[in-house]
Amino acid sequence: MAIIKSVRGFDPKIGENTFLAENATIIGDVTIGNDCSIWFGAVLRGDVNTITIGDRVNIQDGAVIHTLYKRSQTHIGNDVSVGHNAVIHGARIEDKCLIGIGSTILDNAVVETGCIVAANALVLSNSVLEPNSVYAGIPARKVKDVTPEQRAEIIERIAHDYRMYASWYKEE
Repeated sequence: MAIIKSVRGFDPKIGENTFLAENATIIGDVTIGNDCSIWFGAVLRGDVNTITIGDRVNIQDGAVIHTLYKRSQTHIGNDVSVGHNAVIHGARIEDKCLIGIGSTILDNAVVETGCIVAANALVLSNSVLEPNSVYAGIPARKVKDVTPEQRAEIIERIAHDYRMYASWYKEE
């Protein structure tokens, strides 16, 4: 069973039909929407400020979601995939985004709808990423636009696939 811990009077809230891996850790002021999946070794630590996760979001293995005390919150929209070992720290991720493996999104950054943040990219604090764009590098820079076909094939497909993967674990 996942580690679900209250802290400072805040109890995590988990939506319906959400898969939590046995060693996922959900702490404090965290709200997770419906049809999500929080994978092995992922940590959502809402001990110092609010973390809000929308519907149909997957937080993959080893990802860390945190905030700054009284200075930033993390908000993740609907239909978002957060790749393995990614770090989101006090940022806002809008709907239908893909946060790549090992990437880092820092405080008060905004990743607008339809963005892909490439693997190992570093999105600096206070950055605002244009919607429907791919960002890569250290620091992350826009490298191209995301077409509607790419959004369907990459962003939406991965979000859909992770709902399917989660269903495999619920059957056992």
